[in-house]
Amino acid sequence: MNGISFPLKKLWFAHILIIVLSNFAVQIPLQICGVDTTLGTFTYPFIFVATDLTVRIFGQARARKIVFLAMLPALVLSYLFGTVMAHGHYQGLAALGDFNLFVFRIALASFSAYALGQLADILVFQRLRRMRQWWPAPAASSVFGNLLDTYVFFAVAFMGCPDEFMAAHWLEIGTVDYIVKLSAGLAIFVPVYGAVLSYLSRFVLKRPLTAIA
Repeated sequence: MNGISFPLKKLWFAHILIIVLSNFAVQIPLQICGVDTTLGTFTYPFIFVATDLTVRIFGQARARKIVFLAMLPALVLSYLFGTVMAHGHYQGLAALGDFNLFVFRIALASFSAYALGQLADILVFQRLRRMRQWWPAPAASSVFGNLLDTYVFFAVAFMGCPDEFMAAHWLEIGTVDYIVKLSAGLAIFVPVYGAVLSYLSRFVLKRPLTAIA
């Protein structure tokens, strides 16, 4: 981490924090208007906001560096926190003495999905970031990044898992999760991205939005 500036270290920490919280939140079921989803659906898209802002301000190479440096700590911390707080309930530190395959698969799925989803997000965002309008890049990267991330996560976590319901319905649940996640992303997280970008351009970078290419 010595080669990373302080602002990038904060983004690195933000990536890890969001991943760990999301891997915990995905264990908490949620029903909205009769649709079954999880709390993690509404926390994980924040990672795309952080990634896109990193690409926009610091460039593609540094964004990739943040992703790679965040992967392993996020995997380890997700397993430890997820085991202690399995299914949304405190299990005690003694739970760490027994290997929890269910939580490990979630952590491993998150590891795989995060790496592929974020790299796809960076690739798409990089292609569109020089457009005159600021919103096509985060919108498109959210669509494609979430698509790859969601299906990789549900396949690795639940395909053939001991939970018969999740093993049989992971594709269906993943599709609903993607639709909800995408709707929330376009309705909430893209505007959040625009607000944060506007704040950074005016008060931190002191450059107009059109100059942040």
